[in-house]
Amino acid sequence: MGKENLVSKNPLRALGLGKEDLADGRRVGLVMARAGLGKTAILVQIAMNSMLHDNKVLHVAIGEGVDKTRTWYEDILALMNQEEAIEDFQQVVDGIMKNRMIMTFKENSFSPATLEERMEDLSQQGIFKADCLVIDGFDFTADDSASSVGELKNFMEKNNLKMIWFSAVSHRGDDRVSVNGVPAPCHSFDDVFDTVLLISPDESHISLKILKCSKACSVDAGKALLLDPATMLIKKA
Repeated sequence: MGKENLVSKNPLRALGLGKEDLADGRRVGLVMARAGLGKTAILVQIAMNSMLHDNKVLHVAIGEGVDKTRTWYEDILALMNQEEAIEDFQQVVDGIMKNRMIMTFKENSFSPATLEERMEDLSQQGIFKADCLVIDGFDFTADDSASSVGELKNFMEKNNLKMIWFSAVSHRGDDRVSVNGVPAPCHSFDDVFDTVLLISPDESHISLKILKCSKACSVDAGKALLLDPATMLIKKA
């Protein structure tokens, strides 16, 4: 299995994340789960799907270092290779990684304005111009979180980004949900997200529930994708 097969057989196509889907409009996505349940693993798979389509992805890691974030990609790719025996594996890896840059922030230093400034510097210097953003570790409990997401959405439109994906921590003791079933702390402004996924563990399996999905999805909200509990790779249907 080479790059072409990884693209054609990727289960994320069901969420409208194929190349032809991303050409029809911008997308804001959200992956939610309780702490430690694999949000980063899902974001990395979403990022790699976009990179396989030759999009430039900026992975913004808040509260994590470059090395730890890079290891997520290396581990996920190694697991995919174990499952699929990817032809010309190193060549495929090299081709994917040229489309990725990691940017880190301390938890108290991230803001949309600072991110925009750093991205503009990279673009003006000809170093990296992102097509898509992955923002891992964004604090949705902050008082200004809704306005910050709005700023990032405006930034996406102004700079013609194809998508932004966030991760958010849900808490077992907080029962607040939106009408779409999106848990706190994102329940009160879930309208800014086109697609919302919730990692949900059960006694026998782990599912990736689709709480909201854009019109490009081939599966309806309320359905779920299965995750391999040992690897957190999204399973094929």
